[in-house]
Amino acid sequence: MTLRTALAATSILATALTLAAPAQADVPRLETKGDTKQLIVGGKPVLMIAGELSNSASSSADYMAPHWKRLKDMNLDTVITPVSWELIEPVEGQFDWSSVDSQIKAARANNLKLVVLWFGAWKNSMSTYVPAWVKRDQQRFPRAAMPNGQSVEILSTFGGDTLQADQRAYAALLAHIKAVDAAQNTVLMVQVENEIGMLPVARDYSAAANAAFREPVPSDLVNYLVAHKDTLVPAMKRVWVERGARTSGTWEDLFGAGDTSAEIFAAWHYARFADQLTAAGKAAYPLPMYVNVALNRPGRIPGEYPSGGPLPHLLDVWKAGAPHLDFLAPDIYFPNFVDIVNGYKRPDNVLFIPEAHNSDNPIAPANAFYAIGQLDAIGFGPFSIDSVDENPGALKDAYGVLQQLKPYILDAQGTDRMVGFKPRQLYDETLVTEPETRDVGPYRFTISYVDAPKPGANPGAEERKAANAAIAAAGGIIIQTGPEEYLIAGQGITVTFKPRADGGALAGIDSAWEGHYDAAGKWVAGRLLNGDQTHQGRHIRLFPGQWQIQRVKLYTYK
Repeated sequence: MTLRTALAATSILATALTLAAPAQADVPRLETKGDTKQLIVGGKPVLMIAGELSNSASSSADYMAPHWKRLKDMNLDTVITPVSWELIEPVEGQFDWSSVDSQIKAARANNLKLVVLWFGAWKNSMSTYVPAWVKRDQQRFPRAAMPNGQSVEILSTFGGDTLQADQRAYAALLAHIKAVDAAQNTVLMVQVENEIGMLPVARDYSAAANAAFREPVPSDLVNYLVAHKDTLVPAMKRVWVERGARTSGTWEDLFGAGDTSAEIFAAWHYARFADQLTAAGKAAYPLPMYVNVALNRPGRIPGEYPSGGPLPHLLDVWKAGAPHLDFLAPDIYFPNFVDIVNGYKRPDNVLFIPEAHNSDNPIAPANAFYAIGQLDAIGFGPFSIDSVDENPGALKDAYGVLQQLKPYILDAQGTDRMVGFKPRQLYDETLVTEPETRDVGPYRFTISYVDAPKPGANPGAEERKAANAAIAAAGGIIIQTGPEEYLIAGQGITVTFKPRADGGALAGIDSAWEGHYDAAGKWVAGRLLNGDQTHQGRHIRLFPGQWQIQRVKLYTYK
């Protein structure tokens, strides 16, 4: 079957499944708002309160059948789901869309949106989701090699047929999604490959790769470095500038010998492959597209982690090499969440966390509140969400609060009217528990974490461990909704406030109402908390273990 025939069959199948509608909606897109970008779907901004399926979940409609409703009941609105090359093109040139169509149909039936993960040439560095006809033809689809010439289970970026075959399948997938979904926008975005990177060495050592490594660094990369010299990430700036910021020469001339230049070389060629794949997909249906990254552990050398992906120290290489990508997204399983996400929120990179600690980890909800509230993230998705949807823990309650706040979050994105907070952790899990301050509107807010050990106290090891766990799980959002009106949401926090303009003035609580927003978006008030619960007007407190919202109005007095 030719590609043209396959695409024609797509339209017939779409009609049979009644997945298409007469009119085509606007293609989902990223649009600037203030100092950030928002995902726009159907002319309206969208916040993806999401979860990512485990790697093999979507390969079976029967496996997924009971999960869709449970995911919706967890307060998700978006499911991040794999589509693997081997399932859609089991025979070269013959496409089977059943695994795609079943997911779109089920998502719509449960009022959910999808982000598609393309498991093409690479998934978690390896090439295990490619079709058998690719795996078995090493001449046509060459593999990356070790320094001794031994091949690894990773396709080489220097395989021209590999790129063409991946492009063809990816473009066919996007064309199919357009045919069956352009009117409904069930599919919002697509991830290009999954956690690209070379293992267990820094770069491919095949003959083609070795020849390319001896060639001059491409001018596109050099020109980017020159144009962005003042704003390069510190690691890249140091590597290039310390060697004289040369504008011509080999990879080792510009970046030094050893793993440093080898990894930059690997990153460039992965980025170029991903960019050409992205361009082919966008030509078929220009959904927003991104690449995710498996992060590097401190002290590890390239190859001990997936070398060459869009890691924090390689962001400039990827920005130079993959301009068709809309953004780069971190997968985060390390404790130092705050430090990591701040590295990926840049003027040229909107923040999205497609994969993170799953919902049985108590810090996942706080991470979501921080990323969305402080850094205008367009979405957040704990991994293996299908494995915990029967016992979702705190994530369900936290996601319920985010769903209620969604209109206010979207309205405040790109402005200075919203902040998020959570305790900062270091990579070694050390907690930074000092109070934090945030300026929102006319007031300065100080956030303390409720269960921090008291100064001078000497708790035992188990008590300290429990206290630290409670602190790490704390977090929240403050959104200004009027001149002196705020929504304060979260858990495990105490919030005080003072006027910003007049150092001699004091701030008081006009009113503090607990409550929630109903399905129609109407505020349903609970108790008025102007007494003991606010320490007689001194603070707002959201107790640990209970994700909640309070509507607060402040006033100034002397």
